[in-house]
Amino acid sequence: MKARFLGFAAAAAVLVSAPQAHAQQFVNVLTGGTSGVYYPLGVAIAKIYGDKIPNVKSQVQATKASVENLNLLQQGRGEIAFTLGDSLKAAWDGDPEAGFKAKLDKLRVIGAIYPNYIQIVATAESGIKTLADLKGKSLSVGAPKSGTELNSRAILKAAGMDYKDMGKIEYLPFAESVDLMKNRQLAATLQSAGLGVASLKDLSNSSEINVVSVPKDVVDKIGPPFVAETIPAGTYKGQDKDVPTAAVINYLVTSTAVSDDLAYQMTKLVFDSLPDLASAHAAGKGIKLETAAAGSPVPLHPGAIKYFKEKGVLK
Repeated sequence: MKARFLGFAAAAAVLVSAPQAHAQQFVNVLTGGTSGVYYPLGVAIAKIYGDKIPNVKSQVQATKASVENLNLLQQGRGEIAFTLGDSLKAAWDGDPEAGFKAKLDKLRVIGAIYPNYIQIVATAESGIKTLADLKGKSLSVGAPKSGTELNSRAILKAAGMDYKDMGKIEYLPFAESVDLMKNRQLAATLQSAGLGVASLKDLSNSSEINVVSVPKDVVDKIGPPFVAETIPAGTYKGQDKDVPTAAVINYLVTSTAVSDDLAYQMTKLVFDSLPDLASAHAAGKGIKLETAAAGSPVPLHPGAIKYFKEKGVLK
């Protein structure tokens, strides 16, 4: 009887532990609007995870991007998210003006990815060619408290302006901003995204545009994590010259709720799959393993540290 009881107990233990050993994990990839850059890259990452991480079911969630993504991570409502570097710093600092009621202490970084370029585009008929020309005109600055909107505030402040100097401020995502410009209801839009963002390509293919420069002296007034960059000639139809602007590094971020093993696999599959990400969107070409572990305002996840040490990026 004792032997039979032990046999039953052992069998029961196997039945209980087997589902746990092979339990399905969910990876929710938090991105941005569907017409931005985060979304197509997020779709590519979710597919890679679903195909290559055993027992993982992945999905992509369209969001208002950086600020919302970071708050969702803190709440345990996502496993990996895209964010701008300045939003990430504000979240770690608990900056209420940026949309963070308290320090988001559960955040951990997977790695730095590509730079977001501040792209200010106006309709040619608006006559807007410089930052100063924006005064008195209508401008869309991104969804409220989004990473783009925080960038808008920073750029205008460094240029000696604020929202009160504009004729009208619209708080709209990328695609909606472009729709208004096509209908002559909006003069300009500021979009913080990778080069070749779908919304601005769409606009330039249907309307004459001016890409407005952000001079280096304006960028220097803001300081890190903003750096001076260039939007190369030909990025958008009708843009025949290089345009100076500002850029901010993007990050992939996770949380302390994600296990070291899963974070390791998520990190490895991103940086071992860079050709796939470059195929998903041109901005993916800007992701470099060599700089992935540098400069983050938030600690790296232990799983990411393990991967970067294996690759020799960290000692």
